[in-house]
Amino acid sequence: MKFLSRADLHARGIRFSRQHLDRLIKQKKFPAPVKPGGGVNAWLEEEIENYQRARVAERDAKFAASQK
Repeated sequence: MKFLSRADLHARGIRFSRQHLDRLIKQKKFPAPVKPGGGVNAWLEEEIENYQRARVAERDAKFAASQK
């Protein structure tokens, strides 16, 4: 299990502001962070990868639907 920091999210192309992340998490549209200690937020790598795969799948489904 690997934890990702906010900087890691940025490196993976997720460049949302903290406020926007908070909104998405509250709406259950983005994985919730875990607190490994010291008030630090971290995300599970697997959950972030699943989130990104789901966004690509949504895009592909919309594109396929528009081609019919």
